[in-house]
Amino acid sequence: MSKEILEAVRQIEREKGIEDDVLVRALEDALLAAYKKTPGAARHATVELDSGGDFRVWSVALPADVEERLMDEARERAITELEAAEVENGERSHTLITDDDLVIDWSDVPDEQVKRADVTPENFGRIAAQTAKQVILQRIREAEREMMYDEYVDRVTEVVTGIVQQAGDRNNVLVDLGKVEALLPRSEQVDGERYEQGSRIKAVITEVRSGTKGPQVILSRRDPELIKTLFELEVPEIADGLVEIRGVAREPGYRSKIAVESHVQGVDPVGACVGPRGSRVRMVVSELRGEKIDIIPWNPEPARFVAKALSPARVREVLVDDESSEATVVVPDDQLSLAIGKEGLNARLAARLTGWKIDIQSETEFARAEADAAFGGQEEEFSGRCVALLSTGKRCPNTALPGSHYCGIPAHREIAEREAAGEDVTAEIVQPAQPESEEPEAGEVEEVEATDAVEEPAAETAPATEAVAEEEAAPAAEAEAETTTGAETEPEKREETTPAE
Repeated sequence: MSKEILEAVRQIEREKGIEDDVLVRALEDALLAAYKKTPGAARHATVELDSGGDFRVWSVALPADVEERLMDEARERAITELEAAEVENGERSHTLITDDDLVIDWSDVPDEQVKRADVTPENFGRIAAQTAKQVILQRIREAEREMMYDEYVDRVTEVVTGIVQQAGDRNNVLVDLGKVEALLPRSEQVDGERYEQGSRIKAVITEVRSGTKGPQVILSRRDPELIKTLFELEVPEIADGLVEIRGVAREPGYRSKIAVESHVQGVDPVGACVGPRGSRVRMVVSELRGEKIDIIPWNPEPARFVAKALSPARVREVLVDDESSEATVVVPDDQLSLAIGKEGLNARLAARLTGWKIDIQSETEFARAEADAAFGGQEEEFSGRCVALLSTGKRCPNTALPGSHYCGIPAHREIAEREAAGEDVTAEIVQPAQPESEEPEAGEVEEVEATDAVEEPAAETAPATEAVAEEEAAPAAEAEAETTTGAETEPEKREETTPAE
């Protein structure tokens, strides 16, 4: 091979970014394989580049015992590699290993035991020229695959933009990333999304596999990292580090919750993510094909964080257990279904975002549970409120007196005395007190009074009472009428007698 061809090889190495001497070593291996196919070729030989720029073939002769030992070692290596390939592929390969295919390593053999001879064929230059083109093209492709693999394997968890090419087998989607064609499997697609050919989509690189046809890049549209990156692209405060996304909980295609925290005083993390008139979050929702996003301010206090995580539902009270990381959330009765969400979606996302096990109860359920526990004699500490139940089924909002489970309202003190006397008050229900004059102002606690169970039959005796009242009222009305008549006739008589006088 002439020096011009060798210089062309060096130039290709520099342009393609291939390491030095890679193509030269590849040419040596290819020429050695071509030499062994010639008639009368030596059993062991090497191809080397001489000082003149030509490739020379050298035969290698070894002692019989050394050759036999090296052949056994080469045979063992070949069998080991074959077994490893079978384990990796999961299939049994029926490959026949011959001595001619074995490559022995005589680098450790002393030079005095190795005999070399120049056995370069006369037409070796023509063979080298024909082989050079094929080897160079093949090695260039392999080098480019390795470089692409090294490039994309470092970009795992990164969001990339690609163009949808076509749908492959099993509804898999092929995405063109420019240098490589990526695969979006059916398992990583979002339910309800349709990927039209030629449309641009953003996805997360989850895995890079090395294959014979080049690196195979696996994409995902379900990864929570997609939401983080989209907000970083749309919100400058997140890109600059002023606002941080502390957590993401996502149900792809339906709803997501993100917790954000501000590191600079005066910067509202939720407002920064929402943007003017919701422009920033609207762009993210548009990229996610209409997926709803709840932006929640992160709070170091678990109770407040759990309460915010259940938005848009309003939370009345949160009781946390730090040891078991469990939180009991009390919500108004009309907010129970909203806090749980459709098929438990809202509660499930809140639990993922906070890392706490959340038990959601309505006010009525929580009040009854505490009242049952108190009436059952369980020695537990409650929230400090009165445990009496109103006729509406809700718990009394007043604060309990020290050392008692009831407040200072007389009806509730009576229940406490009856409970202390050993009476059964588990089914005791008190009626709300009727206001005598004006309604209580905002912020005041409405007091309630107890109604005795004896008052219930009063409704049955009401008709009889009304009848007696009518009978008593009749004579009184007649007497009043007679009195009125007599008072009216007296002036008339006086007027008649005045002329006679």
